[in-house]
Amino acid sequence: RQTERERALEGHRGQETWRGKENYREHDIETPHGVLHVTMRGVPKGNRPVILTYHDIGLNHKSCFNTLFNYEDMQEITQHFAVVHVDAPGQQEAAPPFPTGYQYPTMEQLAEMLPSVMTQLKVNSVIGIGVGAGAYILSRFALNNPTLVEGLVLINVDPCAEGWIDWAASKLTGWTSNLVDIVMAHHFSADELTDNLELIQTYRLHIAQDINQDNLALFCGSYQYRLDLDVERPLVGQTAETINTLTCPSLLVVGDTSPAVDAVVECNSRLDPAKTTLFKMADCGGLPQVVQPGKLAEAFKYFVQGMGYSKATCCCRGLPISPLTIDGLWSLDPSQQQHLKGPLSSVGRAVANSISSSVQTFTPQPRSR
Repeated sequence: RQTERERALEGHRGQETWRGKENYREHDIETPHGVLHVTMRGVPKGNRPVILTYHDIGLNHKSCFNTLFNYEDMQEITQHFAVVHVDAPGQQEAAPPFPTGYQYPTMEQLAEMLPSVMTQLKVNSVIGIGVGAGAYILSRFALNNPTLVEGLVLINVDPCAEGWIDWAASKLTGWTSNLVDIVMAHHFSADELTDNLELIQTYRLHIAQDINQDNLALFCGSYQYRLDLDVERPLVGQTAETINTLTCPSLLVVGDTSPAVDAVVECNSRLDPAKTTLFKMADCGGLPQVVQPGKLAEAFKYFVQGMGYSKATCCCRGLPISPLTIDGLWSLDPSQQQHLKGPLSSVGRAVANSISSSVQTFTPQPRSR
């Protein structure tokens, strides 16, 4: 079994281990607010959406998502979907420094860059997977372009305008509060920073050595000064036409010891309970896609099934999706209960019921090669 450190090293140093690497294409796409570097695997398949990812501060698409997308269960799903990984301006590998005086896009402008990506790549709709700053950008994108987004998986999303840098610095007692320390405090809880030393060292070195520090500071500044998403939970009689809310199915994910727990719970309280599911992952900190990729891949399977793509993702072990009231706890692993607090939505039912079924009735069988 891989250790967390080995998974992390694989994530930010290597390419995704997809069969058929010739299907990879890198693009530098002109947008109204500058150039975006994107990596695309596969081609859009019929009317299916494309999976589009957006990473957090201090990371790029490889260090943020390769561990998840290299996971076997996730690869089974993504055989049926094209994938587009977006790197925020200046955050990709070997990115050159911006010229002196360069004005970095605001978070709102970063969201406004994504329609150009879709147009250039001939993508009609997406299922977004975002972490932290990337989750905020994809949320803003979905609010502005609801017809382009079929679903969202938002990891560590913070809908509030309040900056985190002062908060993070205040927690770094005895530390030299440089940019790397502050970004680390954004990603990891105090316990993780002291207890999970191998993983922490791996990401500290990545943030300090692999990401252009001036470019990182600009991206962090943009995130610090973001606006509130201003999303509202609809009341009886209100619709998406009368209030500002996400209209697509949304799966909110956070580790139970993540620094982002309060922010994610706040976001959940502001969204439509009929379309939103909160997945609070036990025994997990600030990077669930790295530390618990199997459990996140499992949840994503059933999220996609609940959106109506169960036939397309027939690899999902044939688990049933039956309407069942959601109330309580479900487990992706019988020994580690995962809080999955959600609405009576079709997506929430699919996630909860299929996870419950997998625990109760599914016995893993060797996979044919």
